[in-house]
Amino acid sequence: MTHEITLRTLSQHEVLACSEQLADVLIDCVEGGASVSFMLPLTRTTALQFWHDVAAGVGRAERTLIVAEDSAGILGTVQLITAMPDNQQHRADVAKLLVRRRARGAGVGRRLMEAVEGAARTQGRSVLVLDTADAVAARLYERSGWQRAGVIPDFAHLPDGALCATTFFYKRCQPVDAMRAER
Repeated sequence: MTHEITLRTLSQHEVLACSEQLADVLIDCVEGGASVSFMLPLTRTTALQFWHDVAAGVGRAERTLIVAEDSAGILGTVQLITAMPDNQQHRADVAKLLVRRRARGAGVGRRLMEAVEGAARTQGRSVLVLDTADAVAARLYERSGWQRAGVIPDFAHLPDGALCATTFFYKRCQPVDAMRAER
């Protein structure tokens, strides 16, 4: 990959406007074996419906969607889910780190994770949680300072139907307001 990669946070309207490209990313990842809640065959209709639901969550300020793009379009996505119960307003879930197969190994996942952690700090979140069934993603999270919390066997199905374990991770981060207070 020699193209410049940019990251941006999408509004509800932008998610809807980009839904075809977002569906392409999701389908590519699921067809590549990613355990991200979908089974094969993943229809375009199902993928588009997922992104329309994400757009609605963005519109309600329940989640933040960050995308990585190059001149050819969207390469990857990550979400920060902030719709938490009253006693968990200090935390958020990181979900659906998706990177097109053609863009893997180019630092897209790392940059998306840095961006989502920045968004969490800006939104006052001090504990982040995620899970993965992918060993490559697990290495990325560990290299990025995430702590392994544990593994649950047979947690979900891979897109082909086989059962897989998932590994849960957490990361403590300092919200922007707390960083300002220390200065």
